[in-house]
Amino acid sequence: MATHSPVRRVCLAYSGGLDTSVILKWLIEHYDCEVVAYCADIGQEEELSGLPDKAKATGAADCVVVDAREEFVRDYVFPAIQGCAVYEGSYLLGTSLARPLIAKHQIDVARATGCDAVAHGATGKGNDQVRFELTYRALAPELGVIAPWREWELRSRTDCIGYAEKHGIPITATKAKPYSMDRNAMHISYEGGILEDPWRAPTDDMFIWTRSPQDAPNQPVEVLIGFEKGIPISVDGERLGPFALLDRLNKIAGAHGVGRVDLVENRFVGMKSRGVYETPGGTVLHVAHRAVESLTLDREVMHERDRLSPRFAELIYNGFWFAPEMRFLRAAIDQSQENVTGEARVKLYKGSATVTGRRSPVSLYSESTVTFEDSATEYRQSDATGFIRIVGGRLVPRAK
Repeated sequence: MATHSPVRRVCLAYSGGLDTSVILKWLIEHYDCEVVAYCADIGQEEELSGLPDKAKATGAADCVVVDAREEFVRDYVFPAIQGCAVYEGSYLLGTSLARPLIAKHQIDVARATGCDAVAHGATGKGNDQVRFELTYRALAPELGVIAPWREWELRSRTDCIGYAEKHGIPITATKAKPYSMDRNAMHISYEGGILEDPWRAPTDDMFIWTRSPQDAPNQPVEVLIGFEKGIPISVDGERLGPFALLDRLNKIAGAHGVGRVDLVENRFVGMKSRGVYETPGGTVLHVAHRAVESLTLDREVMHERDRLSPRFAELIYNGFWFAPEMRFLRAAIDQSQENVTGEARVKLYKGSATVTGRRSPVSLYSESTVTFEDSATEYRQSDATGFIRIVGGRLVPRAK
């Protein structure tokens, strides 16, 4: 999408970190325009402290902070749990889920403040540029788009640190510790810098939410998680709102070292990258949700949903949250969750999350049918003879 010219006012997706702090100043200088800094509060906590003052001190005409914590967990994280969305077997998609929400509210702020363009701090090598800009295309194709990492003369984060020092922009990144961190209610991600060597182990002092499993308590703890139609609704019998529920699980599971993932993933733009993630509460929710499904989902519905889950995760990862194929998939997943109501008990111990029990008022499990003890049921073991003959009939000619 081409940037409108001339640009009068730009709405910048602003975090207050190195990249967007430098971008704010650069936009003003390069485009001779006003910049409205915008940030979505999706659980960054102390990272938002003093953000409006910092943005204005760097030159922003205004700074708008939108509280989207409940919406993020309710409308993005929980649907991903329902659909068992896990990218390439490991990544629980914390950043991927946040970007379309951030971009959606950025469009609203841009329109409300009279901006004719939007800007983001994603690099030209990453996935986030795609996620932001696919949302812009789907929801506001009339707005211009500025992606400084694809335009400016700065080639690295080291260059950005130098630019910030030259212009007196306060930053927290240093040349000695240049990895990038992204935080929201679902996870904390780390990449770049010292992590670009996939053989190099992350240091324990890097992690914020999760205690090292070997330093976690020697006694396990059990948590009881309730679901209605595949949506988490309670922890240990207490009904909680979406953000409060996830926040509670992040604290409990993080204390027991649950949720660390270190992987090399395939970016949508065509390269492999190494990422380290902390997703304590999300990890427990995925485990508990699957346990309730095991009682309540019809076998064929479960298997069909499981065929859709990798595609669902791929669409989230690649940034197609507002695409028509996503609406199609989500409708199917929502239908699959109609009967997924119940509770799962999960034991947390030194980095592991293990299901120790599951129950449901609409369970499809029948103890009287499955028992190895004698019981009078409609299931006759002798019927299995004909069943095996029929399903195995096509194998016999081949054997002969």
